Amino acid sequence: MNSSYNANNIQVLEGLEAVRKRPGMYVGGTDIKALHHLVYEVVDNSIDEALAGFCDHIIITIHEDQSVTVSDNGRGIPVDIHPEKGISALQVVMTTLHAGGKFGGGSYKVSGGLHGVGVSAVNALSEWCNVEVKRDGIIYRQRYERGIPVQEVQAVGECAENDTGTSTHYRFDSEIFGDEFTYRFETLVQRFREMAFVTRQVKIELIDERDNSEMTFFFEGGITSFVRYLNKNRKFLHPVVHAEKEVDGITVEAAIQYTNAFAESVYSFANTINTIDGGSHLTGLKIAVTRSINDYARKSGLIKETDSNFSGDDTREGLTAIVSIKHPDPQFESQTKVKLM
Repeated sequence: MNSSYNANNIQVLEGLEAVRKRPGMYVGGTDIKALHHLVYEVVDNSIDEALAGFCDHIIITIHEDQSVTVSDNGRGIPVDIHPEKGISALQVVMTTLHAGGKFGGGSYKVSGGLHGVGVSAVNALSEWCNVEVKRDGIIYRQRYERGIPVQEVQAVGECAENDTGTSTHYRFDSEIFGDEFTYRFETLVQRFREMAFVTRQVKIELIDERDNSEMTFFFEGGITSFVRYLNKNRKFLHPVVHAEKEVDGITVEAAIQYTNAFAESVYSFANTINTIDGGSHLTGLKIAVTRSINDYARKSGLIKETDSNFSGDDTREGLTAIVSIKHPDPQFESQTKVKLM
């Protein structure tokens, strides 16, 4: 170790170098979970277009070479020249951290991709990435290798004026993730089924060309349908109770149903993202359920004045519940968005 420490020892990582140097900060690691997280980050952009009302069809394809294509019929990433950067907005989005249309510019009311990191991080951690955009009757394309553009954004064809969308085709970088991991179809099925439930009336197709497996999801009932699905093999005690309300631009939606099971099945979502570690919305749901049951029990004389209230564990026994919020500016614990602050 050199004992000297001066300005020459200070290293500045430019562009997407930081992502390749510390991938765990952006996608949670370099294991199989992080590999799947790459897919989720790209799909989240398409879901954001759906939440904005501009997309109703998303197709995810796993190819035989372990590459993945995510296509949607949204508005398509802008390709015109960015006023500050002087390059195509597509290249800015794909190669610049914290760049995107979700920082209050009015393009999205709510979104899951809030940090402007997701798709650029995927690009940085990919051996190669090809993005094709359909806008204004023209098909545009740009290719990147390990996050670096190898060509300018090019117009490569024409399409119908109303044919719009973005298609991202990438192959994860084996130098970072190795070759011992592969995508698990069932893991992706679970994630995209959840997305289809909480997004409502958006068709999500998952195609696996490795063994010709396919699954398509489309649900009109939203989280009410989700609760019914979770309880399909359980004996439920009453119909699903659903509530939805918007306050100060924040939409809160909950669906609950009790069964004769002992365990609880409670899930939380923020802007369609499964917050597996919960957060303030899940805590709020649990408190509300416990308080409501205790209030009712007191008023109905089911609990005597000398008796203590039911505990949270008591009131959640056999509970199946979903809470989903749509928030214009949610605060997550990290880029992987597993917990809502």
